[in-house]
Amino acid sequence: MPTYVARARDAQGKPKTQKIVANSTAEARSALRNKGLFTLDIKEAEGFSFKGEIDLSFLSKITVKDRAIFSRQFAVLVNAGVAMVRSLGVLAEQTTNKKLKKALMEINADVQQGSNLSDAMRMHPEAFDTLYVSMVQAGEAGGVLDEVLNRLSKLLEDQARLNNQIKSALSYPVVVSCIAVAVFFGMVIFIIPVFGGIFKQLGGELPAFTQALVNLSELLRSRTALIIPFIVAAIVYGIRQYYKTRAGRETLDRLQLKLPLFGDLIQKTAVARFCRTFGSLSRSGVPVLSSLEIVRDTSGNQVIANALEEARREIQGGGMISLALQKNQVFPLLAIQMISVGEETGELDKMLMKVADFYEDEVEQAVKALTSIMEPIMIAVLGGMVGSILVAMYLPMFKVFDLVK
Repeated sequence: MPTYVARARDAQGKPKTQKIVANSTAEARSALRNKGLFTLDIKEAEGFSFKGEIDLSFLSKITVKDRAIFSRQFAVLVNAGVAMVRSLGVLAEQTTNKKLKKALMEINADVQQGSNLSDAMRMHPEAFDTLYVSMVQAGEAGGVLDEVLNRLSKLLEDQARLNNQIKSALSYPVVVSCIAVAVFFGMVIFIIPVFGGIFKQLGGELPAFTQALVNLSELLRSRTALIIPFIVAAIVYGIRQYYKTRAGRETLDRLQLKLPLFGDLIQKTAVARFCRTFGSLSRSGVPVLSSLEIVRDTSGNQVIANALEEARREIQGGGMISLALQKNQVFPLLAIQMISVGEETGELDKMLMKVADFYEDEVEQAVKALTSIMEPIMIAVLGGMVGSILVAMYLPMFKVFDLVK
């Protein structure tokens, strides 16, 4: 039998780590429960399953699309009257994502042992985040789990579509930039040395621009160039470590919002995500303060998260959402005014969805505009990099003719 390592809490809430031998995770959880321990996380200690097969589920990643498909199919089965345990078993068998399959099998086992669906999902944050679990919990409490799952699938599908739009806007400049850099360094490393040798044999002084490229070529072909990747890696690592700190994250996220061309797109994307998520939580019956806390944690930008936290504190003291959001000047005035109208009319969730639809359309238009702007810019950059090499090679030609004479 396999050995499992579990993180658990006792009756006093103290964390403990336990090793337990069992036939399955469900049996291991049951044994820990009998000992008076509440399981937080449980994993197999060995990298092999009981069948002797290598467990490669850790290599897979659960995407937004995977969760959206699962939610849509789960909603259909629940709405059709299929038992929850049977529905989870069917979906676990048919999913192609190994990590999601493993999570669903363990969730199914926990539900069979008497756990609520939301509590079982909470044990797998890599598959179901706080937003997902909170909406499922609200659906269970209100007896409208199928409706909540449909809202979740719609929310996740909209998020996936929004992410794809942003990726499509960024993919073109990234690809062209990589090609431009590769062409530039290829010409510097392989072509410039040939002409540099010819100019050296003929004698004479090279123009400053040509000499600079010759020196760059010699540097890239020397052993010193081997240090450059390590320097770049160290810089990237330093930036990532700085971003992990609260001050670093606030600084870099604030710079993102002020970037030319991309800053406006990032802000509109954040507004659309906030309104869509907040509206879905409100419709599902999640309390406003809990909804704001969940949206804060899923905002993806520390500046926006800080604004939402301040707004949550003011609302906790009896303030209005629109006035609280307006103080930090992070959200556009149009979005705040529409949220204010929703509060006054008592239809906040409907107004949030309208705001989300509006800003998702804005993001789509911004992506198209950004793509149309970036195309000529990147072509000009690519042409400029290649042209600089050609200019550097042709500048000495005038002196070469004099030297030949």
